[in-house]
Formats: sequence, structure tokens, C-alpha cells
Amino acid sequence: MNGPPRSEVTGEQILATILASLDDNKAEEVVQIDLHGKTAVCDQMVICSGRSSRQVAAIADNVVEDLKHKLGILSRIEGQDTGDWVLIDTGDVIVHVFRPEVREFYQLEKMWMPLARTASA
Repeated sequence: MNGPPRSEVTGEQILATILASLDDNKAEEVVQIDLHGKTAVCDQMVICSGRSSRQVAAIADNVVEDLKHKLGILSRIEGQDTGDWVLIDTGDVIVHVFRPEVREFYQLEKMWMPLARTASA
């Protein structure tokens, strides 16, 4: 493993590595959501799309490999076999990579928006 020891890696470094990897791998509609103080699960959530199941799986695989090689972080990954929705858990940052139809169905972004922005009545 290259990179600094896990104890020296910050959430900001993890997020920056993820965003760079997503950009390099042509992920679409990348949304970053700051969850500091909103949940104990993670500090940041990143949601993005790939055009096909194959691209979704490839984007996720490349993010995991970049984190491993650049920062020495081993991530948990789920859903890569189907390629509809892949979740990558680094501890500090959770990444969701979707096919567009699946992303539209679950609408995770709306779940984490401030109430004032989602209430229309």
C-alpha cells in the first residue's frame, strides 16, 4: 500500500481522492452532500451516475482502487455484481454510484436536503 497511514488520512483527503477519481472516470451528475452533525454514519456523501451497469461497476472499482493505492484505504463495497447501485463505504465518506433510472427511483439527494428547501406548502 502506498500513501500515508490510515490514522493520518483526513476526511478531506478521502473526499478529494474520490472526487478526482469520479472525474477521471467520467461519472455524471456528481453531488456532494455535507453530513457533518446530521448523522453519525459518515461526514460526507457523494452521489453520482454512470451511463450503464458496466460503467457503474467500473467507476466504483476505480474509486476503490484509487483509495487503496493513493491513501492506503480499504473500502467496503456492495452491489458491484449487478451494477445498478454500488455503495462504497470508506468510513468518513460514503459513495453511491447509480444507473440514472435507479438514481431517479431512490432520489437519495432529496432525503438529505434541508427541510426548508423540500417543503413547498
